[in-house]
Amino acid sequence: ALLEAMQEGEVTVGTETHVLKQPFMVLATQNPLEMDGTYPLPEAQLDRFLFKVHVPFPDRSELIEVLERTTGARSVQVNPILGGEVILGHRKRILDVEAASHVQDYAVRMLLATHPGGEGAPEMVTRWVRYGASPRGVQALLLGAKVRAALDGRVHVSFEDIRLTAPAALRHRILLGFEGEAEGVTSEQIVTAVLEQVSEVVEDGVAGA
Repeated sequence: ALLEAMQEGEVTVGTETHVLKQPFMVLATQNPLEMDGTYPLPEAQLDRFLFKVHVPFPDRSELIEVLERTTGARSVQVNPILGGEVILGHRKRILDVEAASHVQDYAVRMLLATHPGGEGAPEMVTRWVRYGASPRGVQALLLGAKVRAALDGRVHVSFEDIRLTAPAALRHRILLGFEGEAEGVTSEQIVTAVLEQVSEVVEDGVAGA
């Protein structure tokens, strides 16, 4: 049902299909896998998530804030700041942000380099990775880069937008092989190696923006 909801925007119960009201978004949290009662999501399900963001353990001030909000008389009022129609409007505007062909090519080459034996793949990928990121990975990479450009007040995606979006867009889409897991290699290290390996320069000589 979760896959159907995330991919199709609808849920089927028996013979009845319910269309989910837009905007529909899924935010999920995942505890460390070594903790009892937690299980890794299947690759097909992970691939439906646009980004995977690491949330560090809260620091001293953040823990104090948690205590104040949850163990005292302090009341926290949450008010909506925008409606669904506004979000849908922003989504459409993001699609209007331009990505030049050489920037798109950079994103594609970065994705291909996550695959063992793929074009431009670093030795670390060939040695430790079982499967690289799927085509959804490059879609997430470019869409995230467009959002970053828009937030910065720009109407064109830069190479830097692609680089800074890559960890969140790719880290959960790279499947390590048994040897890589045994050696303690992380998908984060793989993404870093790919970023270092893949050049911004393309065949026609266009360089980074």
